[in-house]
Amino acid sequence: MAYEPTPAELAHLKRCLELAAEALEAADEPFGSVLVSASGEVLAEDRNRTAGGDQTRHPEFELARWAANNMAPEDRAVATVFTSGEHCPMCSAAHGWVGLGRIVYVASSAQLVEWRTALGVERGPVNAIPVQEVAPGVQVDGPVPALEAEIRELHRRAAS
Repeated sequence: MAYEPTPAELAHLKRCLELAAEALEAADEPFGSVLVSASGEVLAEDRNRTAGGDQTRHPEFELARWAANNMAPEDRAVATVFTSGEHCPMCSAAHGWVGLGRIVYVASSAQLVEWRTALGVERGPVNAIPVQEVAPGVQVDGPVPALEAEIRELHRRAAS
């Protein structure tokens, strides 16, 4: 179900798209994420860093690791991860195990699979499934239609 972000949330999601574009320019897949406190402060951000061969270097996983090392459990529980694409199962599990709060994403896993399949991108070794099938207690909002064209274009560029 489509999600209409607040102006502040939209700004965080646009930053995720900037990070995804940075990842693409660095020969990584276009994904970017931002961790935001309950008060709206940006705590950490990252982009995909898998080009070096470590396919676990997803930004959502890195933010979960950062949160575990730098935030109290009660602060993690009320933080939000904004991201360009819905978490993969690995990142969903990390998010759940670390006890992070809400996720807001631009494009869903289903959308990403559909787009990448249409572009002829080979499926990965792990099924793309919704966050809540891996971490059922996490509140998830997305996709965000207003930003869909931009992230879809980044994935088109990555496939060419």
